[in-house]
Amino acid sequence: MLIDSHCHLNYEGLVEDQPAVLDRARQAGVGCFLNISTRRSEWDAVIATAEREQDVWASVGIHPHEADQHADLGEGALLEAANHPRVIGIGESGLDYYYDKSDRDVQKALFRRHISVSRDTGLPIIIHTRDAEEDTASILEDEMEKGAFPALIHCFTASAQFGRRVLDLGLTISLSGIVTFKNAKELQEFAAEIPDDRVLVETDSPFLAPIPHRGKTCEPAYVRNTAEFVAQLRGQSVDDLAAITTRNFFNLFSKAAT
Repeated sequence: MLIDSHCHLNYEGLVEDQPAVLDRARQAGVGCFLNISTRRSEWDAVIATAEREQDVWASVGIHPHEADQHADLGEGALLEAANHPRVIGIGESGLDYYYDKSDRDVQKALFRRHISVSRDTGLPIIIHTRDAEEDTASILEDEMEKGAFPALIHCFTASAQFGRRVLDLGLTISLSGIVTFKNAKELQEFAAEIPDDRVLVETDSPFLAPIPHRGKTCEPAYVRNTAEFVAQLRGQSVDDLAAITTRNFFNLFSKAAT
């Protein structure tokens, strides 16, 4: 069984045909999905999908692009939403300095708020970071000193140096279809060295379709293409990688295993 550890089933491109999208993924061997939210207005719909589909789980959080619109979001709102039985993760949250759609100080403050909720609930924080390696790592290191919390870097595209730094903190790293791109040589080299107990695969659908689907709307079914590519990089069979990533998912998102 494969798991798509990060998808946006309620986004345009998937939501219009959501039942068929899920069926195609199941036929491709995907047995579990984590449906990610990026703004508060999405939480109800994301959770409703998880309530309707037994193999779909939900996260609650605010993407850094949306930080300015949620600057006053308190920990209480996240804690209340996280208490839902189908919510197993916090996020996605983090820092994005590539687009800079929100004030950087607001992004940092909201990121720390998500980390606090992750620590309090034991639910993993799902981290987005782009062109913000130093600040992301520094915040993670500072917050870990206050008390450990489970976390992963989703859609990893950062440097190997950053990757090793977050691995040292105990984080998990999730690989998306970007790893299959021809210009992703450094990422491919790092993907091969991630420890077996720290690697996940995802689609981030409807974005970032892997080769040979690049340019199309990405679907959770395509996590198989990414898994096959990553398995080859790591000298593993796709069945072995599927077993490893499935075990890692339920170890990290332990609420889904209960």
